[in-house]
Amino acid sequence: MNPDYLERILNARVYDVAEETYLDFAPNLSKRINNAIYLKREDMQPVFSFKLRGAYNKIIRLAPEERQHGVICASAGNHAQGVALAAAKIGCRAVIVMPATTQQIKIDAVKALGGEVVLSGDSFDDAYTHALFLEKAQQLTFIHPFDDPDVIAGQGTIGMEILRQHSAPIHAVFCCVGGGGLISGVAAYIKRLRPETKIIGVETFDADAMFRSLQAKRRVRLKHVGPFVDGAAVKYVGKECFRLCKKYVDEIILTDTDAVCAAIKDVFEDTRSILEPAGALSIAGAKEYALKHKLKGKTLVAVTSGANINFDRMRFVAERAEVGEQREALFAAILPERPGAYKQFLSLIGARSITEFNYRYKDSQEAHVFVGVQISSRDESNKLIEILRKRGYQAFDLTDNEIAKEHIRYMVGGHAPEVSNEMIYRFEFPERPGALMNFLNQMSANWNISLFHYRNHGADYGRVLVGMQVPAKERKQFNEFLKNLGYTYWNETDNPAYKLFLG
Repeated sequence: MNPDYLERILNARVYDVAEETYLDFAPNLSKRINNAIYLKREDMQPVFSFKLRGAYNKIIRLAPEERQHGVICASAGNHAQGVALAAAKIGCRAVIVMPATTQQIKIDAVKALGGEVVLSGDSFDDAYTHALFLEKAQQLTFIHPFDDPDVIAGQGTIGMEILRQHSAPIHAVFCCVGGGGLISGVAAYIKRLRPETKIIGVETFDADAMFRSLQAKRRVRLKHVGPFVDGAAVKYVGKECFRLCKKYVDEIILTDTDAVCAAIKDVFEDTRSILEPAGALSIAGAKEYALKHKLKGKTLVAVTSGANINFDRMRFVAERAEVGEQREALFAAILPERPGAYKQFLSLIGARSITEFNYRYKDSQEAHVFVGVQISSRDESNKLIEILRKRGYQAFDLTDNEIAKEHIRYMVGGHAPEVSNEMIYRFEFPERPGALMNFLNQMSANWNISLFHYRNHGADYGRVLVGMQVPAKERKQFNEFLKNLGYTYWNETDNPAYKLFLG
């Protein structure tokens, strides 16, 4: 028999540790998108995330003997802190298994709350496997981050608060989706009392497990998830969460990294608060949904689910926010190497503000430029490209080109005409000592590294662009190397940004 979530949510024990958070109106954002946007401020919780609601509601309901033995979870983020705080409040032992790649700031935060940190493996899956081993070995109780009725009911108290705080009609409520615990709880409550209110989940294109599962009508396991929105980067959604989402969720909106960065900036401009990427996912989705459905004058609520962001990551967010808001366009152009060409090119850009301009002489016939320009919309970017092409310039829109945004705009150099058989790959290296050495040890000594660019974005993964000289007869061996390496990668050898500036 399925749980009665209305009863469970009404009886949830969360307020011993959690607070009833504000429902804040966002005036600037509301004006820009012509709809009333309210932010459900879960980033204001004691651990800066909603996760302590579900964790406490689960732990407080354990039998006395279970509490005596203690609890365990696997997490590198907000769930870890939620379990540690909840266990400390109750006075029971909490073991938190985290990947060895977890940043020290997160480890320290869990320890400060009384959690016993155990580092294991390089990924969440490794940590999860070790946590299940310790659960049996030490007779601990595993606290699942999302797929548990008591955890779901704890998160559902957010939906209860939203309806209590805003009695007028709400067109839609937006929640970020990782494993599905948050949206399941919120949807189960709101759909019982206000079935006309739409429940919209938000995921990124590279971490869309719930979207694919709902489309396939079965749970789909992703092989890889993008690391930027790490608080919602889950490969396999919960079984109970999937059942509830099939029943109650109206739509899943997909968005990208740039749009999430823009949403972080939106919230900062309205509240002076800084959200983590997963915390801003709902706002990015609300903006996209309003545009997609041409909404005007509607009331939209977005759950700002967390604010545990590393300060180092803010550099990356600031860089990508303008692109995400479609207020900056990046493009490349080929200029004829003749007097006046440079001046004429700038005249075509007109009075627009230039955010970046990189010029590189190629030969006696032409030069290549990489340009960033402030724009008001994507239409303006398209028109600018069209103007340049009509005047005879070869122009390329790089606004959505990942290696242009992550690497080439920060690289100094040019073409290497003497380099042959060069292959360009983009990798995600785990941020741990020895990651590069592991890469080099597995590489054949016959393959020369002809290009290497690394940037740290304050995440658990570093973005790396590598050029390697691989003879055609060794391509099969090279593919085996990629397969066995264990790092996520993309072949960028045919990327136009590479060909223009580095190839």
